[in-house]
Amino acid sequence: MNLNHAKVGETIHVVKGEQKGKKGEVVTVRENSVIIKIGENATTGEPIKTVVNHKNYKRVK
Repeated sequence: MNLNHAKVGETIHVVKGEQKGKKGEVVTVRENSVIIKIGENATTGEPIKTVVNHKNYKRVK
């Protein structure tokens, strides 16, 4: 794993793509991407998750 990749539990800021500008918590780290939780559905309480390529986010310090 690359040192620049986020780890599970870290917060990242999406800088490119459909979810640009959003922040989320890393749920799963894959080889080429991470899965992040960006919120919860207000009616069902289910988490809203999305996949972000490693080059399309920055880690929040």
